[in-house]
Amino acid sequence: MTYEEIFAKSKEHILSQAPEGLEGHLAVQVNIIGEGEGRFYIELLNGKVYVEPYEYYDRDCIFIISGEDFLAICEGTLDPVAAFTKGKLKIDGSIDKALEFSRIVENAKKEAKSAAAKKSKK
Repeated sequence: MTYEEIFAKSKEHILSQAPEGLEGHLAVQVNIIGEGEGRFYIELLNGKVYVEPYEYYDRDCIFIISGEDFLAICEGTLDPVAAFTKGKLKIDGSIDKALEFSRIVENAKKEAKSAAAKKSKK
């Protein structure tokens, strides 16, 4: 898989599950290693989510991970904490901010599943 494919799929997943109304600031740079190597950032800023294909210097932390594993986290098939404990995900910077980001992603996935379940009942 190429960097462009990894970035496009990641952005699609992240924006489709973006939490609404989140206040404050959180910035994570994702360094893809191995196949499709490259960098992009995810920024949560005052209720908006940005995913851009640039290195981000005002970041809270960096995720260092393969493209396949990052997509698995985005899709919900790989738990980020499990990925970290198994050595699939390395974090440089604030572990607290990385955990905060992980909780935001997990909550967004739960909300998306709940909304889909309510929609299918109608």
